[in-house]
Amino acid sequence: MQQKQTSTGLIWFQNNLRVTNNSSLFDCCKKHDKVIAVYIFDKHIFNNAVFEFPKIDKFRAKFLLESVTDLKQQLANLNITLLSYFDYSDVVISNLCKEFQISEIFIQKEWTSEEIEIVNHVREKISSEITIAETYDQFLYHPNDIEISFADIPKVFTLFRKHLEKNIAIRNEVKIPKKLADNLIDNKTEIPTLHQLGFEKFEQPTFSAFPFAGGETSAHKRIEHYFFETKKLGFYKQTRNGLVGTDYSSKLSAWLANGSISAKTIYYKVKEYEQQFGSNQSTYWLIFELIWRDFYANILFSFPEVLGSAMKPAYNKIKWSSSTKNIEAWKSGQTGFPIVDAGMRQLNQTGYMHNRARLIVASFLVKTLMIDWRVGEEYFASQLRDYDPASNNGNWQWVAGSGADSQPYFRIFNPWEQTKSHDPNCEYITTWVPELDDLSNKVILNWDTEFKNYDMDELN
Repeated sequence: MQQKQTSTGLIWFQNNLRVTNNSSLFDCCKKHDKVIAVYIFDKHIFNNAVFEFPKIDKFRAKFLLESVTDLKQQLANLNITLLSYFDYSDVVISNLCKEFQISEIFIQKEWTSEEIEIVNHVREKISSEITIAETYDQFLYHPNDIEISFADIPKVFTLFRKHLEKNIAIRNEVKIPKKLADNLIDNKTEIPTLHQLGFEKFEQPTFSAFPFAGGETSAHKRIEHYFFETKKLGFYKQTRNGLVGTDYSSKLSAWLANGSISAKTIYYKVKEYEQQFGSNQSTYWLIFELIWRDFYANILFSFPEVLGSAMKPAYNKIKWSSSTKNIEAWKSGQTGFPIVDAGMRQLNQTGYMHNRARLIVASFLVKTLMIDWRVGEEYFASQLRDYDPASNNGNWQWVAGSGADSQPYFRIFNPWEQTKSHDPNCEYITTWVPELDDLSNKVILNWDTEFKNYDMDELN
């Protein structure tokens, strides 16, 4: 009797580091008898970016290591082996295809030039008989369900949102089947250490607003805490601009960024919360912000040139300041503007900064110091745990006035007024700029008048 021939599929994890609601993993398990998983710490991402900032710094590197470590355990629970390498993707994938006779590779479809280039290098190295199945899995609303072409995507968020909410349903989640124990293979690979990736061990401040570990397990614990244990979701809209503490906002962005949790999972968890405790503006607002995330992703997909160029061409003609002194002052949190310095020091010490503070420091860099927004974009890309190219670019261009649905060029986030509105007790400022701790709140809140003789020429 002829023995049935088995097929082997390879699930290549990139920015989809989860087993829950993972379409690529689902398709791989469904189509193939044998399933092997791989994650590659691609050496390309540790090269310098445009403005000589590391593409990934220690905070995101650590969060990534934690996420992959958790993924390895989650896959093991499904009897799937995760191989891990610190190498170049084309080298690793081509070798695995030969060693395990891979017939199909499954990946999340990406569209930034660097990620496309990595996949294309893999295509060139592997046999033409091996197919690469690519699936969009990072959206709330699946792109294939949008009934207008990407080129015709509304460039105003409200029009985009209303079109989606009126015409498109959010797809259901998929559940990954458990493989038999004989699917596991011998694994001699190890997840690299932080030191092997080029970083030293570090400790972050105990008062960090983001003390969380990477990985799918931590993401689900965070949802359980923020939604169901504390019910803080029900007050999200009122508290989301807070600057101090862990629970003024959901803090889900870092797990979303590397795919440790999906936007759809968050959406359905919100709906579960609403069924138990009722809906209000706050529960909707979290979904509203997931749609903003889709908006920027669709903009980048339709107009990939926005990475490195203003979406509004006229803004490319701006003559920016090239002051390295001002750039360094901004980066290090030494501008002399308390709320700006607090935000940048928080970023440098924790790899996290709240969205309100990001808007303040971005506005200051671009519209007060007149530094090219792309410098800030690249620095955030390097430092942030929750770096996402579409959202990061979209938010910087929004502040600069050069992007989709952006603020007018003449609007600034006045650091003095922002302090009074969002840090009236100066708790955020004195937490991150402790040298001001001995000053009264009145002095800090009226910094611009208390120190009106401050030499502004020092910033020029």
